[in-house]
Amino acid sequence: MALLQTSLIWTTGVVALVILAGVAITFVSIYSSPRERSLFVSFVTVISLTSLLATVCLLPIDIALVSTTTDNTTGTKKKWADPDTVNNILLSLKVVYYLLYSLDAFMCLLAMPFAYFWYEEWDIDSTTGSRIRGALKYTTAFALLVLVLFLVGFFIPVAAQRTGHEHYDLDYFRRLLLENRGERALTFIVGVLLCLGTVLYAVYTAPGLALFPVSLIKSIPAISITSAEEARDALAINRERQRIIEAKQIGGGAFSPKDKRDLENLQREERTLTRKQRLADEGKNRWWLKLQAALRPFKLLLGLILLGISGLLVASMLITGIDKIKYSKCGARCGYILTDVNIFNPINWIFVQSSKVFPIDYVIALLFVLFFFVSTVIGLAYIGIRFLWITIFKIRSGHTKPQALLMGTVLLTLSVLAINYGLTMFVAPQYSHFGGQKYCTWPLNEPHIIRDCSKHPEHLHPCSAGATGPAADVCTPTVVSTFINRITLNYPFFGVFAFWAQFVFIGLFVITAITALVRTPKMDFETQLDDEDEAEEESLLGATSHRFRGAWEDVRGSTNRG
Repeated sequence: MALLQTSLIWTTGVVALVILAGVAITFVSIYSSPRERSLFVSFVTVISLTSLLATVCLLPIDIALVSTTTDNTTGTKKKWADPDTVNNILLSLKVVYYLLYSLDAFMCLLAMPFAYFWYEEWDIDSTTGSRIRGALKYTTAFALLVLVLFLVGFFIPVAAQRTGHEHYDLDYFRRLLLENRGERALTFIVGVLLCLGTVLYAVYTAPGLALFPVSLIKSIPAISITSAEEARDALAINRERQRIIEAKQIGGGAFSPKDKRDLENLQREERTLTRKQRLADEGKNRWWLKLQAALRPFKLLLGLILLGISGLLVASMLITGIDKIKYSKCGARCGYILTDVNIFNPINWIFVQSSKVFPIDYVIALLFVLFFFVSTVIGLAYIGIRFLWITIFKIRSGHTKPQALLMGTVLLTLSVLAINYGLTMFVAPQYSHFGGQKYCTWPLNEPHIIRDCSKHPEHLHPCSAGATGPAADVCTPTVVSTFINRITLNYPFFGVFAFWAQFVFIGLFVITAITALVRTPKMDFETQLDDEDEAEEESLLGATSHRFRGAWEDVRGSTNRG
């Protein structure tokens, strides 16, 4: 039975990995610019995306595997779940986690910088050797950064050594304090990347979590009879304005600099409107546009449901934050680790209740993880790659430069670490730590003896870090929760930073949601593209539409070109 259950879960994970690889290939082919596509850059991007998607989807597998070790009707370990078997399951999970985290770090800190500079080194006179040497020269700085982080993590004292006069009462936390210096170094590197990812998580995922449902609520069919009529009317007005300006020259007058600029702008706008009208007229009889219009009510309903889910997620995060501030036994000294859920958390409750029917809770967990990841992609497509207020690259369907693909993938990779932290420590902390596992405390007069609770279900309790004695042997924590708790316990400054960043996340979500529902920002087309055809296509995609629709079309990878 043990082999069958674990094999089924791992097989599901392998199938998901194959699907994710296909998603990564599709993503790169849709978003990359055909005129500037690089085979090497595309290959590195696909491998990186597949790795980070696998990392995201490993959390539900982790929860599923540890949950299978406990019989939730009796509150005891299953017969096959002896210590050796459980340790083997945890070891296999730990190996996969370390491989994926190491691959993510390698791709993020070395492979993608190398691919970036490899592409930048190209010119007419360049050779393969010169490009490799140039890329290695610049990538050396990143290699030195990794070495410095490893050495700092190797020698920096952890919390247990720095605060020797303090102690943690729970065995669960004492076991998390590191003694192995190699593992300590890896933990420190992941902690640094976690903090960087948390910043990106707040900047991109929070707005994306609000924009995703709002874009569904406010979206309309991209080409419709109304848009064709609007284009026709705008074209008539445009040509009339051109006629008025040209009449000045016919009457013997001279063009002023302002008239010349206005005429050039009107001529560019005329080309865009003419093409927009033609595509709109051609699209009236296209079946998928009719289907899109017919599905509009369902799209609106889905948007409302997702908006409600987003609000529930953020409310659960706020509740957990308050719970940690009020009930964390060690506060900032251990990164606000929480032993038990003391305030009702709706998302955590939903997971615990759904765990009664296999495998509903695992499916919901996977959907939540993917919801956060897709929201990050939408936030990235909407905001673009920026440094402060300066836009460096934009993520657009069919127009994304190779450098933008690489940088966007780096941002997504770092965000994945923060997504794992947010789900594990804030959204559903108790469930993410122990899944649907339960332990029994019957008889009441012998609290240190665990017995069969099948006849006394009222004495079944969800597993938590506060479970001590024999209950601690029944409850098996997930590998990801152990790893994250190890980071925050050994290096509390990482935990404190990630903790307070969640409140910034909540604030940005609320601001974006309110702004998006009340007022729709418009697309900014002040930046002109060098290629006139691309400029016309970009204007066609959104010159008279709203920013939400343009961002949503980019995320879906659909264009309205004939």
